[in-house]
Amino acid sequence: MAGRGTIKASANFKAEEDAGTLYKAMKGLGTDEDSILQLLTSRSNAQRQLIKASYKTLHGKDLIADLKGELGGKFETLIVALMTTPLAYDVEALRNAIKGAGTDETVLVEILASRTCQQIKDIVAAYRQEYDDSLEEDIAGDTSGHFKRLLVILLQASRQQGVQSNTIEADAQALFKAGESKFGTDEQAFVTILGNRSAEHLRKVFDAYMKLAGYEMEESIKRETSGNLESLLLAVVRCARSVPAYFAETLYYSMKGAGTDDNTLIRVMATRSEVDMMDIRAHYRRLFAGSLHTAIKGDTSGDYRKALLLLCAGDDE
Repeated sequence: MAGRGTIKASANFKAEEDAGTLYKAMKGLGTDEDSILQLLTSRSNAQRQLIKASYKTLHGKDLIADLKGELGGKFETLIVALMTTPLAYDVEALRNAIKGAGTDETVLVEILASRTCQQIKDIVAAYRQEYDDSLEEDIAGDTSGHFKRLLVILLQASRQQGVQSNTIEADAQALFKAGESKFGTDEQAFVTILGNRSAEHLRKVFDAYMKLAGYEMEESIKRETSGNLESLLLAVVRCARSVPAYFAETLYYSMKGAGTDDNTLIRVMATRSEVDMMDIRAHYRRLFAGSLHTAIKGDTSGDYRKALLLLCAGDDE
């Protein structure tokens, strides 16, 4: 998967020079937004952290605070996201999802279903360090039922490794019995199997399930469950099949219909630009018969649009 991001580290990188460029862009009357967005979308996150440190050393000021003071709206939110380390960004997004007014389940679903076991372990540790709270307790206190159970299982980050060939058939049977073949649904079976098996193993289970039920796993979940549990189960299944395809769908729905879900658009573009944006673009093109570039262009405006298009880095029409 290495090198599937659209944003790469800049080759002849000089943190002091970049810090100077940003300082100039914000100094005096008016702000040179173009310089800021061109520079920050052509550096890796690790390089942006060095620029931030250099800015502090040279100018005695916090770069993020200065950017917040000069920029506004969605463009500011995107730039601040790019300036935050991936781990700190996930931790803060989860904290806001739980501690804000009401719970933002979409954020919980997206992050906990799509991150690797190691990333989730890092998130849990960083959350405790940052807030002196247990992420598991905070999430459990804010959610309920099988939705809560599956989130807590995902937080354990202890999925089985590899494929257990001897349990593929049994898992498919258990899922079939829990849903399609009975009146009512045994959600616990879905939660246990989908939460604890590896992606490789689950893909084999989905194939066996298809032969058994005559339906894709996703169709059965849609018929057998609803609400937050349905969203989470679908996200887990889609991520087991393909994380980039899951994010392509997430981006599509963030821009479809009336109004744009800018929080989701910003979160995905910022967090995946160095990971798998090339693959997300390819899946987007295949699934939705149009390019991600065109969708962003039609759905956003101004510097915000310019920065997003630079993160997208190419048109697949």
